[in-house]
Amino acid sequence: MEEKLEAFRRLLEVMDELREKCPWDKKQTFDSLRANTIEETYELCDAILKKDTDEIKKELGDVLLHIVFYAKIASEENQFDIADVCNTLCDKLIFRHPHVFGSANAENAAQVEQSWEQIKQKEKDGNQRVLSGVPDALPALIKAYRIQDKARNVGFDWDEKEQVWDKVQEEFNELKAEIQQMDAGKMEEEFGDLLFSMINAARLYKINPENSLERTNRKFIRRFNYLEEQTLKQGKNLKEMSLEEMDKYWEEAKKNEELI
Repeated sequence: MEEKLEAFRRLLEVMDELREKCPWDKKQTFDSLRANTIEETYELCDAILKKDTDEIKKELGDVLLHIVFYAKIASEENQFDIADVCNTLCDKLIFRHPHVFGSANAENAAQVEQSWEQIKQKEKDGNQRVLSGVPDALPALIKAYRIQDKARNVGFDWDEKEQVWDKVQEEFNELKAEIQQMDAGKMEEEFGDLLFSMINAARLYKINPENSLERTNRKFIRRFNYLEEQTLKQGKNLKEMSLEEMDKYWEEAKKNEELI
């Protein structure tokens, strides 16, 4: 524990030095750091998907730097400091885990999740509405998952997960009907409803839709890059290739992945 505390103390001292002596660090504000914070968070997520522990360690440090940076800026304005951040977090964790720090009982993770939203709404200055804790700025796919998950925590969910497929089929049929009418606004609305129902299915079957889609993105990139490389080896341009020729290399890429 002492070693960890010393490392954190060293980080705070480095931050103090940077804020005092570095021209770039001295001029930073909440607003100027915000975009970089988003970027660093995505880089951490990328490292996690790659299961690259060295990169995860590095990116965690970058995210931690931003946390310390924001706290340092706030302390200069006498708003709060890093101790306030840590203590506020500890108070919240203790309050939200009465089965650990209090007399409540929870035998498994499912029981903890069931009481989570009710506990959050009891907090001082907490979210007064079930969905009020979903940030507006979340990417749409992640936001849909969080909305559905929060609704589930208060009992608004299917009795049986298999029932979701009827909803998926219903939304698919409604989309097809609007496509036939070629009403752009209605098509976009129904496409959104279909996506929302598919994300709901993913949640019910314990599939992370964000991770799932990103894996498919990366798979497509690998296969397309192989297709392009083989085309260039022939001295051709992709635009000169027929779909049948491109599909041949696409299938080769799939087979190569299966052999790995």
